[in-house]
Amino acid sequence: MKQLQITRPDDWHVHLRDNDMLNHVAPFTAQQFARAIVMPNLQPPVTTVKLAVEYVDRIINAVNNDRFEPLMTLYLTDDTSAEEIILAEKSCFVKALKLYPAGATTNSSAGVTDIRKCDAALAAMEETGLPLLVHGEVTAPEVDVFDREKVFIDQVLMPLMNRFPKLKIVFEHITTADAVEFVLNTGLNIGATITPQHLLLNRNAIFKGGLRPHNYCLPVLKREQHRQALLHAATSGHRKFFLGTDSAPHTRDNKESGCGCAGIFSAHAAIEMYATAFEQQNALDKLEAFASFNGPDFYGLSRNTETVTLERTPWVIPDDYPLASGETLVPMMAGETINWKLIQ
Repeated sequence: MKQLQITRPDDWHVHLRDNDMLNHVAPFTAQQFARAIVMPNLQPPVTTVKLAVEYVDRIINAVNNDRFEPLMTLYLTDDTSAEEIILAEKSCFVKALKLYPAGATTNSSAGVTDIRKCDAALAAMEETGLPLLVHGEVTAPEVDVFDREKVFIDQVLMPLMNRFPKLKIVFEHITTADAVEFVLNTGLNIGATITPQHLLLNRNAIFKGGLRPHNYCLPVLKREQHRQALLHAATSGHRKFFLGTDSAPHTRDNKESGCGCAGIFSAHAAIEMYATAFEQQNALDKLEAFASFNGPDFYGLSRNTETVTLERTPWVIPDDYPLASGETLVPMMAGETINWKLIQ
């Protein structure tokens, strides 16, 4: 196959950051995707509809692309009110709320300390149909970092579903066979996103030839058996799994430091990376459903009508991208050759 044409995809989980970083990374997402669910973990976090309005304006100015539509999320806190949920649902552009367990990842210090403190907000979400997007990891220090997703399923997610059985939930950036099994064995109100890094890399990539900070993300990469489970889920055609890059840019200095930040920037070549993973599974015929259909179907939105074309032509991903501050941003697969290229 020399070319592949699919309906223009959407990114159902992306970090666009703010200020200088926003201006540099948002155009990458807008070039590839028609819509994107934008994460709210700024400093300060986007906790209200008012703050979301201000953020979406900054995104639109940074993108300067009339075709692209940012879909906003609110940062769930212990104090999020039912009234704010109703305002979010009425806004039409706020499509979900994001659950960060406090301390789970970048800019999550304002996150939820106890999910039961959010019951009023969750009840309003169940009533209005607004999905809850979960960063599915516990943060207890005694839990091994590679087990945090599985423990989250048992200790948080299953009890949450029992209390709110009709709540729509997206289990974001799943990383384990346990998460795949959980999603498959629950109702249609539970979906999951899968990232390119968790399809293409296992945890060896963090330590290949030395410490590789640009392959460090949260949830952390897992064993090969888990990567295989994710590949099978993504390429199965099952409607509960859809594209979410979790593209999360940090400057080189913030990655290559004594306490490097978690996050992998993939927006520069996201759909090409997904095509690479699907081709490895001989499943390019399943890419369109995963990238373009399952996400909008879950969110109750219309599918895109425009198409994009990928061409099978090798190209080398840049070693880095310059930022206006003089710093640089190192992308996923920096300096490596990839065989698919988005041409239109």
